[in-house]
Amino acid sequence: MNKDINHYNDLLVKELSVLEEELKTVGRKNPNNQADWEAVEGDVVTDTAEEGDVAKGIQEYENNNGILNQLEIRLNEVKSAIAKIEDGTYGICSVCGEKIENDRLDANPAATTCKTHM
Repeated sequence: MNKDINHYNDLLVKELSVLEEELKTVGRKNPNNQADWEAVEGDVVTDTAEEGDVAKGIQEYENNNGILNQLEIRLNEVKSAIAKIEDGTYGICSVCGEKIENDRLDANPAATTCKTHM
């Protein structure tokens, strides 16, 4: 690997770690599929909670689910970019097959397209 690839790999590994920590704040790994995350419910016990508390718990779950979905999309993009580094295809535009510009990769190390095709 050349220096640029190592630089981008370091950025991606750091981002992967940050994303996993952020995901833990709104969700948990799905016990049936460790590659998948699921939102956690609010801390409201529905048998004894008042109607407003239940609604708040549902709202919190929906908010967590929305945040989780966005984080999980980014997590998968970062994992895919790391896999491309490992298999030697990192930095190649998925549309035209040309090299992705360094300034584009600096802005988004998980980019899959060059500036022309973004």
